[in-house]
Amino acid sequence: MFQRRRVLASLTVPAVALLAAGLVGCASGPSPAKDREVLLQRAQEFWKSVQDNDAVTSWKYEELSKKPGWTLQAYLKREGILYQAVQVLEVRSLEGDRAVVDVKVTYSIPVLRMMDQEVVLKDEWVRVDGLWYHAERKGVL
Repeated sequence: MFQRRRVLASLTVPAVALLAAGLVGCASGPSPAKDREVLLQRAQEFWKSVQDNDAVTSWKYEELSKKPGWTLQAYLKREGILYQAVQVLEVRSLEGDRAVVDVKVTYSIPVLRMMDQEVVLKDEWVRVDGLWYHAERKGVL
């Protein structure tokens, strides 16, 4: 009987260790590097659609598209800025479900006679249901 317990114990410990290691692997989320890579990819896709003046596509990347009360038609009326050049530079910060991406833009606002302005934006992003969305804009740009 004592021999049987020793054999069982010697088989149980490795099995439990393997199971625990497997569970830890499942519990861990995406790596920070992978998270940044996914965010940069979405930011590049969003800003390309903005530069191409494709508001229907850029709407799909907007946090507003997930908020009740906002429609594509309302979003389309917000435009008025022309983006001549856009370059997504880097992820400035990423903490939990919020991130800031540096984006260099050259833009014009014809109605204000502002032409060829250049700025590096601190572009805010938020994760909603596992996907990164361009955060609601609070300022002019």
